[in-house]
Amino acid sequence: MTTPAPQPGSHREPEQVAVAAAEAAGTVLPASEPLTAPGAQPGTAQVTGLFAGAVVADLGGPLAGVLGVLVAEDLVSALASSPLGDLELPAAIQPALDAAAASMGASVGAARQVGLDAVVAAVAGSADAPFTVVPLVGESIAAALLVSAPTLASAAAGAPAPASAGAAVQAAVQAPVPPPVTTPQVPAGQTFTPAPRRGIELLSDVDMEVTVELGRTRMAMRDLLALSPGHVLELDRAAGSPADLLVNGHLIARGEVVVVDEDFGLRVTEILESSTAS
Repeated sequence: MTTPAPQPGSHREPEQVAVAAAEAAGTVLPASEPLTAPGAQPGTAQVTGLFAGAVVADLGGPLAGVLGVLVAEDLVSALASSPLGDLELPAAIQPALDAAAASMGASVGAARQVGLDAVVAAVAGSADAPFTVVPLVGESIAAALLVSAPTLASAAAGAPAPASAGAAVQAAVQAPVPPPVTTPQVPAGQTFTPAPRRGIELLSDVDMEVTVELGRTRMAMRDLLALSPGHVLELDRAAGSPADLLVNGHLIARGEVVVVDEDFGLRVTEILESSTAS
């Protein structure tokens, strides 16, 4: 779902901004089923009890603040037990944070993983500052987006967030705040049951860095500083030897270097057994 970025002078309710950002994140969050955002609600520190991992990223552009995403055990376990090795949670969640920020008319920096006990303070500025949580649900609650009240208010008004974090929190707490809840609430008339544990299918849309390596060598610093155009480096691999195919730094296959429409390519000749083991 594509949500238009707020224009200067435009105004949306903060809850609408939060839900739209969560829906945007849900479209690219690793999941084996479509995720929906049933609604926004005030958050408390107890919300982290439903989840197994937390990732945050600093907002940029016209907004200041931090976005956070909580994810359930399924995704954390799938990344840790991937056949390609232990994959990083921040890399898997980065597209979701990018999408959420874009829906708010902003951008985010590099995602980073934080402890569940630290994510609320990272997003809200302190453990008792107001923030909003939007659960993302399929058969069960799979994730949640966290965003501070000052950041939401600024995004809703189409204006930058206050430069001072203290002033931002003070401005937010002057408005009436609904009673806090300890966990994301289920919409009336709808229930969620624990879904079966899922594995590798959660990772089907996760972007991976694929590298083809011809060989390696070691050099003294003085030799590196002496490099110039035309210098030839001798690698630790004989001519005609297969090149290595690495995914996120893990060796999974070998093959022959070929040329495809004037670009280099790799014809895979061998899949390493350890890379296909589940």
